[in-house]
This record gives sequence, structure tokens and C-alpha cells, in this order.
Amino acid sequence: MTELNESVATDEPLRRPAVKATRFQRWLLEGYLPEVEGPYENVGKHTAHSWWKVMCLTGVDYFSTLGYQPGIAALAAGALSPLATFVLVLLTLFGALPIYSRVARESPHGEGSIAMLEHLLSAWKGKLFVLVLLGFVATDFIITITLSAADAAAHIIENPFAKQYVEGHQVGITLTLIAFLGAVFLKGFKEAMGIAVVLVFAYLGLNAVVISYGLMQVFTHPATGPNWWNAIVTGPSHGNPWLMVGMSLLLFPRLALGLSGFETGAAVMPLVKGDESDTEHRPKGRIRNTRKLLLTAAVLMSVFLMTSSIITTMLIPAEEFQKGGEANGRALAYLAHNFFGDTFGTIYDISTILILWFAGASAMAGLLNIVPRYLPRYGMAPEWTRAVRPLAVIFTLIAFFVTILFRADVDAQGGAYATGVLVLMSSAALAVTLSVKRFTNARGAFYAYGLITAIFIYTTITNIIERPDGVKIAAFFILSIVGVSLVSRIMRTTELRADKIELDEKAWQFIIDAASKSELRIIANNPDTCDEEEYRRQAEEARMHHIIPAADDLIFLEIYVTDASNFTGTMKVEGIEIAGHRILRAEGVAVPNAIAALLLFLRNATGKRPHAYFDWTEGNPILFTIKYLLLGQGDVAPVTHEVLRVAEPDPNRRPAIHVGF
Repeated sequence: MTELNESVATDEPLRRPAVKATRFQRWLLEGYLPEVEGPYENVGKHTAHSWWKVMCLTGVDYFSTLGYQPGIAALAAGALSPLATFVLVLLTLFGALPIYSRVARESPHGEGSIAMLEHLLSAWKGKLFVLVLLGFVATDFIITITLSAADAAAHIIENPFAKQYVEGHQVGITLTLIAFLGAVFLKGFKEAMGIAVVLVFAYLGLNAVVISYGLMQVFTHPATGPNWWNAIVTGPSHGNPWLMVGMSLLLFPRLALGLSGFETGAAVMPLVKGDESDTEHRPKGRIRNTRKLLLTAAVLMSVFLMTSSIITTMLIPAEEFQKGGEANGRALAYLAHNFFGDTFGTIYDISTILILWFAGASAMAGLLNIVPRYLPRYGMAPEWTRAVRPLAVIFTLIAFFVTILFRADVDAQGGAYATGVLVLMSSAALAVTLSVKRFTNARGAFYAYGLITAIFIYTTITNIIERPDGVKIAAFFILSIVGVSLVSRIMRTTELRADKIELDEKAWQFIIDAASKSELRIIANNPDTCDEEEYRRQAEEARMHHIIPAADDLIFLEIYVTDASNFTGTMKVEGIEIAGHRILRAEGVAVPNAIAALLLFLRNATGKRPHAYFDWTEGNPILFTIKYLLLGQGDVAPVTHEVLRVAEPDPNRRPAIHVGF
């Protein structure tokens, strides 16, 4: 009896072959290329860091909004800015924070709320839904990179010492800052983390100085409070408390940029160090430390937002917030120069410029963690997109394009930024609400999360109505991602598309018995026609047309397509016997690819070249192509041959395909 090759693991025939790569290719595709010299990290793996360090990486985006949020609040709400900001703080602490704390618990590997929603819809509907959400992720994160760099460039141009040299070069400066950001990620995550820690501590420290001095000015000048109240009384609310509350709620959507950073915090969870006892399925330490990260960031930001709103509203003349005014987009920087002079103000400007420039780092980190978890798995991006550096180059080039398109205008990009942030937060709130309803009996929690979801949806819709350009930009990203994904899926259809193959004991016995007698002869059978008469007919016709000796065993192979929208999966092969006919039954994502993968697997396991026999397939070839792409079926024989040809270039070792019986 022929023995199986024991040196071959069950997934060995499906591994990527060794690659002879140049030094540059090994550097560029670090973590992706298999079996090349040098210590390379596994795909999707990154060194874990203390939670407070990761908070600084996500915080360069979140905390950097202090550079422009107080000015946006004052411009949108006027004297009511502190009240509108208070609404924002309440939603941060009692809305976004509990939502993302639960997201961290249910999606601890960096997929974020998208993974929670992915399972609500099946097959292609689920995949397309995820692609739409990824479009909003791209909108949020790419605009974070471009808007923050543009705002950093604006701070450079407005600095009194630099203005005469750089005025009029907003686009060039922004592109330079984005290029430096991309270079950091070409170097590695560790370097990005170290820079983020230094920038966050320096920036928050300088803001604490400016805000503390500003609060002292507010409390030591008796006229400040009455002047602010007079502005409210003479405004649209006329001092009516209910009108003030109502107007603050209506104005809140314009302040939504102050909520950015939560989705990034969930996306970079794999970077958070957990406990030694953590496992892949139960990373309790990572979840606990991520919640510390989210809580600390939310509390810090709430304090800074509230206090900065008070001092900027009460101490800066309203006209300075208008376009062209010295406080437009840089309210705290304006106060830093006025409080302590241009030298300290320049130091503050430098810290603001650096953190705004590096705010794109958290967005870049989020993109580099999220995209490889979805698109390659769906077959909607090349496998090399699992590597960090090529993606960093691609995202940097996209950021260049967006910057040039908007001419580095901060205001023009604000609508798209807010739209991306709010859609993601709304989807996260919806995912958590549905999760609570499905897996718990806590009605109170369900209604509470439902209320938060309603608030986020209201805010999103209001923002879209007021600034429809955000949806247009998001639609561009969505259509681009869907288009590129479908093209990639089509180009990758001839891959084996099986991660692993597992045969049960009876299936193995069929293979051993057949291989011990003669050649391995496999008849591909349509499982929809599997009855005793069909097995007998196909066996007789295959022997007659292909002159197969009566002594050779024939094994039928039937592939059931489970979900054709999936790109890869584990093939579990079951051996059964019907009326003396031996049958292998398996589940796969596409019939031709599954047959090809199993044939190659059997060749490697037995050392024999399998022969596969197919009946004629008649019909419209275009319809067969569409059926194959969408349903994983179609004209099986020629597609199986093409998949084998791509996987095994040597025709002498390639399993043989026979058609016609």
C-alpha cells in the first residue's frame, strides 16, 4: 500500500513559494515575502507598546484638534461657544467613550466597528457594505492627513518670524509635510511612536500654560464675564436658557471635529500591550489597557476643550475669528503670542505645527491596520498590500492628490473630515446597539445606546445637509475603493483560494487505496445531480472515452460553494460511499479553485500526478464568466486548468485535466 508523504503538512501545498528578492524588495515588502533571508515580522504583526504610548500616537490626531477646534467653535456658535462645547464634551464622555469601550471589547484585533457590522449582512451584501464603510474610513483618515498638514502649513505662514518668507506657499509646504510623514512610516512604527510621545507631552504642556494663564485672566478681570453675558443677551438667544440650550444642540454638529480619534484608537488596538496571559481569542489585558487609553484621552481632551473654549470666547474679539482674522483657525496660538510675546508664541507655534503635521500619523497607523484586515482577505487587493511600506507609499500619494485638489485649504476639507468622523461614529454606535440587543437582555443599555445612535445619526445628517461636499468626497473614495476592489478580485480569481485542506480518515483511505493501485483518477461531479444512476453513468463514460483500465479506482469529487463572496477558506474534505462509489465531498469558495487546490494537494501528498475528468459544459461563455465571478461556478474545466497553470508552471508536474464524457 502506498504511504502518504509524511513530511507534507496539510497546508504545505498551499503555501506561497520562496521568493528570490532584491535587497530593495525585501525592505519594501518586509513582513510579506515568504522564506527570504532576514528576520521579518509576520503579516499584520507589530511590536506592542504601553497603552499610554499608543494613546500619544492616536492623540496626535485627537489632541491636535485644539489647534483649530476653539476657533471653529467660536466661529460657529459665537458667544454660545462654551455651551456648544459642553454639549460636545457630554457626548464625548457619555456617548463616544462607552460606545468605543464596547467596540474595544468585541473587536480587540483592530477591525473596529466595521467587523461588528460585517456579520449583519451575508455574502456580497456584507462585502459591499464593508467597502462603503471603508470608503468613509479612507475619507476620515486621508482628510485627517491632508487637513492637519494644511493647518500646520497655515500656522507656519501666520508666524510673524516666518510669514515674509513662506507666504503664498501653502500647497508646497503642505506637500512637504506629508512627504516627511510618509517617510516616517517607511522607517517603521517604532519611530512613529517615539515621535508621538514627545510631541503630545510638549504640546499638552504648552497648552496647559496658555489655558491656565487665560483662566487667570478671566477670573481676575471683573468685566470679562459681564461682557460675555452681554454678547449672549444681545445675540439670537436673548439670554433665554431654553433657547441657549436649543441653539447649542443645533450648533453642535459644526463642532463634530472634536470627536475625531476614537475610531483610530480602536483601529490601532494591536499596538497596545496586554498581559502575558492574553491569548489570541481572549486578550483581556489588551482590552483593559485600550479602555484606559480611551478614558484617559477622552477626559484630557474634554478638560482642554472646555477650558480653551471659555478663554478664547471671552478673551478674543469676535472679528478676529473671521476669515482673515489673526485668530482664524489658530485661537490658542493667538493668545499665546498675546500673553507671552512672539518668542514664546513661536515656541507654541512650533509645537502646534509639529503635532498638526504628525496628526496624520494616527490616521496613517489606522489605515495601515484596517486595510490589510479586509481587502486582501476579500481578494479585493493584492497580497502585497499586507505589507506596511507599499501601503504607506500609496496613501502618501493619495494625500498628495487630495492636497493639490483642495489647494491645501483647511476650510474646504472640514466638511469631508466631519462627514467621515460622524459616519464612522454612527456606524459604531449602531453596531454596539445591535450587539447589546442580540447578546444581552439589558433593555436599559439597549435604549441608552439607541439614544446615542440617534444623536450621532442626527448629527451626521445635519452635517451632510449643511456641508454636502463631505458626502461628495466620501462618494469619490467609496467608488474608487469599490472599483479598484472589483478589478483586483477579477485579477486574482485564478489563485488557489484555499488556506488549508483537511481530509477526514475515510477520505484519506480512498486516496491511499487508489494511489497504491495505479494513477489517481478524479471525476469532477456536479453535486446537484448526485444519485446512484449518475455516478454509474459518469464512471462508465469516463472509462470508455478516456480508456481507463477497469482495475483503476475512480473517485468522485463534489464541491459545494458555501459563500462565493469569500475569497479564501479552509477546505474540509469528507469521504463517503454510495452504492460502491467512492466520493470526496468538500466545501469551497469557488468550484474550479477548490478542485485545483485539492489536486495539487494530492500530488504533493502522494507523489503521484492526479488526473481529473470533466463532463462537457454547454452554454454562453459570458454568462459562465459572470456566474463564476459571482457564484464560484460556471465552466469549471477550463478555469480549473488555468488555475493549475498559474499555480504550477511545470506541465510535467501539473495535474492533468481531461474533458468530454
